[in-house]
Order: sequence, then structure tokens, then C-alpha cells
Amino acid sequence: MIITINNDDGTTAYDVNNISDDKTKQEATVIVQKVGNLQVIIEALDFASRTHRANLEELLKDRDEAVVKSEEPEVEVEESTETEDK
Repeated sequence: MIITINNDDGTTAYDVNNISDDKTKQEATVIVQKVGNLQVIIEALDFASRTHRANLEELLKDRDEAVVKSEEPEVEVEESTETEDK
């Protein structure tokens, strides 16, 4: 199994099958599987989130009574009437 790692030092490819120490090889394989599983979960959560957002937008788009109108905040301008004496 070839693994490619991208970091600040560049890209490095490793062949896990060439690791001579069985314990290290097994640990590397387990970590690769965990990373793969997490990546699948991240993609699934992203898909579900986008779907729910789209469904909510579709549900609310014709609900004019639920629209909140934003008001422009009033900005107070303070005038200064000070003069400099030279």
C-alpha cells in the first residue's frame, strides 16, 4: 500500500508493504484505515449539512412572514466646535 504525505517539506511517497518491522507495518496500516474512515465521515457530514441547508432554504424561501428586515444602525456624529489659538 503506497501512501503519499504532503507537508511543508514537500511530497513523500511511502510503501507500507516494504516496512520490515511487522509491528510498525501493522500500526501504519491501522492509522491509514482510521484516516480513511475519518475522511469518509467528513465527506458524509459535509453532504448531509449541505442537503439540510438547501432543504431549509427551500422551505423558507416563500415564507415572507418569517423574513427579518435589518435596519440601518443610526450613527451619531459628534461635532466639535473647538478652535486653536496660536
